[in-house]
Amino acid sequence: MVKKIFLILFLLNASFIYAQTIKTDILVIGGSASGTAAAIQGARSKLKTLLVEPGPWLGGSMTVGGMCVVEGNCNLPSGIWGEFRKHVQNFYKSRLGYDTAYNATLRFEPYTGAAILKKIADTVKNLTVKLNTPWTTIRKDGTGWQVSIITDNRATTVKAKVVIDATETGDVAAKAGEVFVSGFDSAQDTGEDLAPQAPLPRIQDITWIAILKDFGKTADKTIAKPQGYDADAYACLKGKDIAKMLNEGRLPNDKYMVKWAGCGNQYPTTVEDLKPANRDAFYAKARLHTLGLIYYLQTGLGFKNLGLDDEYPTADHLPYMPYIREAGRARGLVRMTLNEVYKPYDREARLYRTAIAVGDASPGQHYGEGTAPKTNYPPFMAYSIPLGAVVLKDLDNLLVTEKAMSVSHLVNASSMYPSVQMTIGQGAGATAAFCAFFKTTTKKLNVRIIQGELLDFKAWLLPFADIKQSDPYFRAMQQVGATGLLKGIPQIKGNSAQMLFMPDSAVNTAEVEPFFKEIYSRAFLWFNKEKPAGKFTQGNLLSFISEITLTEPKTLQVSMQKAWKAQYKFSSDFDLNRPVTRREFAVLANKFLNPFARAVDITGRMVN
Repeated sequence: MVKKIFLILFLLNASFIYAQTIKTDILVIGGSASGTAAAIQGARSKLKTLLVEPGPWLGGSMTVGGMCVVEGNCNLPSGIWGEFRKHVQNFYKSRLGYDTAYNATLRFEPYTGAAILKKIADTVKNLTVKLNTPWTTIRKDGTGWQVSIITDNRATTVKAKVVIDATETGDVAAKAGEVFVSGFDSAQDTGEDLAPQAPLPRIQDITWIAILKDFGKTADKTIAKPQGYDADAYACLKGKDIAKMLNEGRLPNDKYMVKWAGCGNQYPTTVEDLKPANRDAFYAKARLHTLGLIYYLQTGLGFKNLGLDDEYPTADHLPYMPYIREAGRARGLVRMTLNEVYKPYDREARLYRTAIAVGDASPGQHYGEGTAPKTNYPPFMAYSIPLGAVVLKDLDNLLVTEKAMSVSHLVNASSMYPSVQMTIGQGAGATAAFCAFFKTTTKKLNVRIIQGELLDFKAWLLPFADIKQSDPYFRAMQQVGATGLLKGIPQIKGNSAQMLFMPDSAVNTAEVEPFFKEIYSRAFLWFNKEKPAGKFTQGNLLSFISEITLTEPKTLQVSMQKAWKAQYKFSSDFDLNRPVTRREFAVLANKFLNPFARAVDITGRMVN
């Protein structure tokens, strides 16, 4: 009898222990823009994925933080970011005056954005989302990780093959032992011409955004005077065109996103302020500063009709968290600097070949007056994010996104942008899926397999703004672009610079010859024999394909002439003497030569 009782107790205890342990392939900690995208991609790649978020919403800065007027990546609707963008536009398209143009600034109410992300996540198989679920500890568990989370007021252990730290401030990586750098890097350290000569421990300010609603001209929504209110702190707003400033943050349903620099709601920040031990006290001060701005707007500037509604069910109706632009940065397998933005093709490392995400957000410089050097960025180029920037150098199978990525301070000013982070999160999700599926670690990544998975799910590797996802040869041009066989062409537009593919322009021999000679030993003989002119012709391309694939030249020409318009749908006539266009070249080179199949290492160097 006693033995039976012990057996029953043992089995009950074992069952209880089992119930407290969750095994998953991928664990994403943080429901930020990147974390949400990472979890969706990991699950769509058919790996069991768990996303835990301490708060009640998904979306991070875009929703939880109120950063809901999104300008970055409007020309680059990559993958899950493009999917989210389309859902938002469809939700609001019937609203009078809502701009649904292809590259329009995206505007949405924070709650609506969070609800759309949750709805997308809920439709994904293999994905479990746990909101209002904090985590407490992380430690190594073989090649994977063991993380403690709090569910239903009790501790639960999660064992994961791969963990993605998608918190806004890199809290998970920090607790796992990663050492961060912060502030301005020196020019000597990064090789960036625009960096200061000496490092400077200054990070960008936070902003506690306010979402205000117009309740009508006769309404009085004046809030109680905030603790410590000082009208002089906002006096620089006198004489400014407040109506114009409000309109810049206009949202649907008579709402406005208030994110004002200068003496608005921007708030000075240090890395110490953002550490977990100091965060709550610091956040309380920043909230009061924003409430002071609202009170000044209502009482000092006469906008008492504008008030906080119940968009956020917090005590003061401000967002759950501030808009954080910068924190500590981790050490990745590679570090992305401005040189990868402005000179991606002129570097010893070919990091663009390892691209997993794209960005074009203009870099912000949000510092108090005179507290940091002004960086005179040239028109900012659209860019690719290299795989190694999200992979920690010293901690296997732990990936980082958001402000913890391995980028320079000057790059973070753009890469931290929520829409850019959503594309980065998708890249991190595919990377985690690779490790989990192949039962390997982040020391043995296969760049091309990861990139192929991303392309399968409509993500962009190269920021070619003139090639839309609907183009039937989008993938071919992305893959050829990722090899460097055909390089992007910059086009300056105001303060930014697009990267174009220019599919209808002619291919220059000088551009493709070095690449061909790099990977095909027979290319030297071919170029010496054929001596192609400045413009590479259709005949040159077919001749080269014949040389490399050992196809009989005449047979190839005949079959290509038949397929030119019938199969490939090229708009030009088949003419061996005519210069081949970049589109034609990309399609045929991708099909017959398949340069994308050539493996590259984490720095983009070709390997056998």
